[in-house]
Amino acid sequence: MDRRRFLTTTALTLAAGASGTLAAPNLARAQAGPIRIGLLAPLTGVVAAGGREMVDGFNMFWEERGFEAGGRKIEVVVEDDGSNPDVSLQKARRLVEQGNVTMLFGNLLANTGLAVANYVKGTGTPYFIPIIAADDLTQRQRIPNVIRVAGYTASQTTRPLADWALKQGYKKVATVSQDYTFGHEQCGGFAQRFTEGGGQIVGQFWHPLNTADFSPYLGQLANAGADAIFAMETGADATRFMQQYGNFGLKGRIPLLGAMNMTDQSVIRTMGAEVDGIVSCAHFAEGSDNPVTVDFVKRHTAKYQKMPSLYGFSMYSGAMWVAEALKTIGGKAEDRALFLETVLKTELTGSPLGRPVKLDNLGNPVYDLYIRKVQRGADGKFWNVPIETFPNYSQFGPYDPAEYMKQPAYSRTFQGIKR
Repeated sequence: MDRRRFLTTTALTLAAGASGTLAAPNLARAQAGPIRIGLLAPLTGVVAAGGREMVDGFNMFWEERGFEAGGRKIEVVVEDDGSNPDVSLQKARRLVEQGNVTMLFGNLLANTGLAVANYVKGTGTPYFIPIIAADDLTQRQRIPNVIRVAGYTASQTTRPLADWALKQGYKKVATVSQDYTFGHEQCGGFAQRFTEGGGQIVGQFWHPLNTADFSPYLGQLANAGADAIFAMETGADATRFMQQYGNFGLKGRIPLLGAMNMTDQSVIRTMGAEVDGIVSCAHFAEGSDNPVTVDFVKRHTAKYQKMPSLYGFSMYSGAMWVAEALKTIGGKAEDRALFLETVLKTELTGSPLGRPVKLDNLGNPVYDLYIRKVQRGADGKFWNVPIETFPNYSQFGPYDPAEYMKQPAYSRTFQGIKR
């Protein structure tokens, strides 16, 4: 099937709707026709490269399955959210109210995902978020029809990294991060766990998105007295930070720990020795020797001439999760209560992770989390290789969920630091 079909907007859908041909059918008729999935991705704007990889990963799964699940055909309708929450909300409304989609998938930036989540809270439309990581969407402000299939909460993956850092003998860490919710939450997960274990956060530095010159921050990090640096960077900021960290003379002098997005394939595949040896934590490691992961990486590389990023892996696995649920209920996606309940109960056994994954009762996956180190593969390209495993790690980690949710959400002013 022509991949270009999935990079179009819904112009044809809207035209058909205007003529009355897409009036809402009754439930029986709807279940006889195709299941329409609205995929929202940033194909323009600051994270457009990641958006394209989202679409690639999603389409790769459905192409392999012949665009079928639960005995019904699948139609994917892609809309560009423009990396903008207002645009994302407009496109979500169009997909649901005029495009007759059964469910929504996707978004990349937290602000675009939160805009859509607030909208579907009123419509009841199933909305699956393999990438949007805002903690409270599956915690304090949970929306029952928003489920994080194949995703993670922002603070979930940084807690094991803090435990690992303590085991290395690091007693003092400084953090540096992009100054927005995702960065606040990733740093908060690390800082709280690290200080509860006896470590000290000797400084926290926040910078705007799309920072060109990190030298003011690097100078302060160099003089903070830290045993290691924890950095939360994404996209072009990640590239520039790691390059400048090396140029500033800090590589090899102060160990660099990163949030999972910093060393994602979407960043490191074009970089050189400056990324070698950086440690992060994630649920996916493209350098794993698990046979299922190896096969997925091989197939993705053959199809797109590059190893899978977090974005492609997450969308592929999210599609698989929903397909398994549709198979269980015989494609009855229009029965929202049954569909959502089944997704929550589905244990994913065949994903590229190579091990079973289940959702907790708030709709967030419980994973084996891997401490990963960036290393050169046999082909000379850098990838993330697992060096230690934290099994069955939920979004709450070592905390009791009810007690944990009594504390505020992480922010620039609340990092959970134990004094």
